[in-house]
Amino acid sequence: MHGLENTWGDRIRFVYLDIDDPRNDTFKSQLGYFVQPHLFLLDGDGAIIKQWLGLVDKTELEAVFEQALS
Repeated sequence: MHGLENTWGDRIRFVYLDIDDPRNDTFKSQLGYFVQPHLFLLDGDGAIIKQWLGLVDKTELEAVFEQALS
C-alpha cells in the first residue's frame, strides 16, 4: 500500500486504521470491516466506491483508482 500511496498520494488520500485500536471500532462498524486485510475506496463523502477482502493485485487497485478519478 505504501508504494501505491507514493504513486497516487497526490490524488487519493490513504488512511490506515489500527484494527486493535478501540477508537476505530465505530468507523470499522460503519464500514462493515471484519477481516484483515480489508481495503476500502471511499468517495469524498465517505461512501464506499469499492472494497476488497484479502490480498489484491496492484494492477487491479490501480485500474479502479483510474476509473474512480476519471
